[in-house]
Parts: sequence; C-alpha cells; structure tokens
Amino acid sequence: MGNISLLLEDVSLKRGGQILLDSINLTVCEGERWVVFGPNGSGKTSLLRIASFYMHPTSGNVEVLGHELGKSDIRKMRHLVGFSSPGFSDLLRSSLTAQEVVMTAANGALEPWWHEYTEKDKQKAITELERIGIGELHAQSFGTLSSGERQRVLIARSMMSDPSLLLLDEPAAGLDLPARENLLTGLSLLSDDTSAPPIILVTHHIEEIPTGFTHILLMKRGRVLASGPIQETLNERHLSTCFDMNFRLTQHNGRWSANAVD
Repeated sequence: MGNISLLLEDVSLKRGGQILLDSINLTVCEGERWVVFGPNGSGKTSLLRIASFYMHPTSGNVEVLGHELGKSDIRKMRHLVGFSSPGFSDLLRSSLTAQEVVMTAANGALEPWWHEYTEKDKQKAITELERIGIGELHAQSFGTLSSGERQRVLIARSMMSDPSLLLLDEPAAGLDLPARENLLTGLSLLSDDTSAPPIILVTHHIEEIPTGFTHILLMKRGRVLASGPIQETLNERHLSTCFDMNFRLTQHNGRWSANAVD
C-alpha cells in the first residue's frame, strides 16, 4: 500500500432532513484507480464533491493528500485535486483549440487572453493531451471534436496543474457508443500511466469501467455496500443487491458487462 491520497472516516452528509451519505469509509492510496459505482441517487456525486473540497460533510473526518478538511486553507489545496465533469464543456468557447482548452487550466481560466502563457505551458498542454491519446488533435478547435474527444480534452485539462488526485464525475454521461469507447480508450491509457495520480471515477454503468482500474466502491442509498479490489468485490451478488435485480456479470478483455436474468 502506498501513501494515502484520500481518507474518509465515518463521513455522513445530510441536506434538508435527507441523508445523502451515511457513515462512509474509504481509503485511496497512490497508484490506485477507483470506481465509485451505484444507482442514481446513491450518493456518488456527493462523495466526489466532498473529496474535491466543494462540500463539507455533516460529520466525519476527511483528509485529502494529508490535508484535513476544515483545518486547512482550501484555496491552497484545490490545485492539488484535478476534477472533470461533462458539464464543464458548456463553459468553453468552441473555437478554442484543444491545446488552449488544456493550457488555460494553468491559471484556472476559461480564455487564453486572460493571462500570458509560456512555451513551457503550451508544451505541457500537448503533453497532457498525448497522455490520454489525442496529442494529434491539439490544434483542432474544441467545437469540432467528437463528444468522446471533448471529454478526453477536459480530462487532460484537469491534469494541467499536475494534481495529486484526479476525480472524474460520470465522464461518459450522455455519450453515444463510439464516443464512449473513444473516452474509455483514453482512460485506459491514463490508468496504465504509472506517473498518473490516483483516479476516482464515478459511474452507474458497468460497461463504463475502463480496463486497468484496480478498486471499486459500490454504493446504495448513501451507504457502502462493498469496497475493495475490483476482481474480488465486483460480483453478481453485490451487483444484484445494488440494483435490486438479478444480474449475470461477465468480463472480456478486461471490460465488464451485465445482463438481467430471471
């Protein structure tokens, strides 16, 4: 086990009398690639918002990269965590190149003319695009890219500040089949990159788990159903309990799929 990147101890979250998270425990270490998996409304996104410093839990202890939430200056910590969400693409001007979209993250900006950028910054952006397998698209305008390519650009953008933890909130949401496969190819490349930080990916589709991911946290109604190495933890019993339906689970070439059974 490497150094601990994220530690949640008995974390609970209540909003408007509703329990969104109930006594969550999770330890993510260096080199690990986690999937947070469960039905809609199971608390997956709430967990990610807490891990990215955008939300405080009602109770429990949260430590991110050795910094305890509530006892550290969040402004100085946010750059340590890369965060990517599909909705972010709506904030970006479509005529920006893929390189510019990634590069502007160095200053947390949306437009390249807000700041000056060095040749080192420009090359760093291309390097991050190459890490996720689309370096050849660096000069193409963001708006002309496919949906899957745009999501890969956003993930490259989240890597621009060299984060020590990468959080991905349903990056394949709304993608058609070719776009999803395009994205998963990039995520598998990133997963295999030993220099990449620990990754936490939120999804509720078993087919969206990239190859190379090492651990899984299954959630149901705000609680942990099961947690651990993916080959040991992701099974038909846990999957069926998670969705209150019987499933047959298969794995082929490192990818998972599931079908309902009587």
